[in-house]
Amino acid sequence: GVSAWWQQPFPCSACLSLAGAVARWRGEGRLAVWLRVPILQSQFAAAAASQGFAFHHAEQGSSTLTLWLGDGPSRLPGFATHQLGVAGAVLDQSTGKVLVVQDKNRTLNAWKFPGGLANPGEDIGDTAVREVFEETGIKSEFKSILSIRQQHEHPGAFGKSDMYIICRLEPSSFNISFCQQECLRCEWMDLDELARTKDATPITSNVAKLLLYGYREGFDKIDITMREFPAVYTGRFYKLYHRELPESYRNIT
Repeated sequence: GVSAWWQQPFPCSACLSLAGAVARWRGEGRLAVWLRVPILQSQFAAAAASQGFAFHHAEQGSSTLTLWLGDGPSRLPGFATHQLGVAGAVLDQSTGKVLVVQDKNRTLNAWKFPGGLANPGEDIGDTAVREVFEETGIKSEFKSILSIRQQHEHPGAFGKSDMYIICRLEPSSFNISFCQQECLRCEWMDLDELARTKDATPITSNVAKLLLYGYREGFDKIDITMREFPAVYTGRFYKLYHRELPESYRNIT
């Protein structure tokens, strides 16, 4: 390959040989080196830095450094540049009420949809369903994506970019048992009231109006739905989110 990995433990002899290894990799025409340093041997990051390595990212048990060996500026991909937040707009179509919460320990007690950050490897709809249940005790099913917000230099994302997705969910339970540690209040609110109230976050107000339009005129006008397809990698699948296609177009071959 064009990159070299150095993952072995770091006795002193390994540190002394790092410069030699870098020279050998240059001679082999390698373009980059990825160096993983276990957390209990973090002192060796300084030795790597002396050879021109820079931090790329850190996980719970290790940090990874990189060294670009090719010509010109580094073309190595960066690590995570975004965090993904997901909220669930749980609408009870039989009553026209939607589930809303107020966060605890906030200076402004505004109504919002329950939600939180996606876990690694977690699908968008699964995050929405999980976060709604953890915060409110309400069980639900993913139906569609309603909106996507993009915001850069987000204070809550360590200055990185933030993607915030609001999903439409359908409830399968209705008795609220909200998390006392996270939520100050939780209730089923009339959707028309949520769309008009001044006591909601701006994004909640906008999505409530969108949801009200879909509720009155048909969700096909607002829904971004999901279909699963096999990926080019054997045994893997991907999820594609888009406005629903008519069946005549879905079956074109």
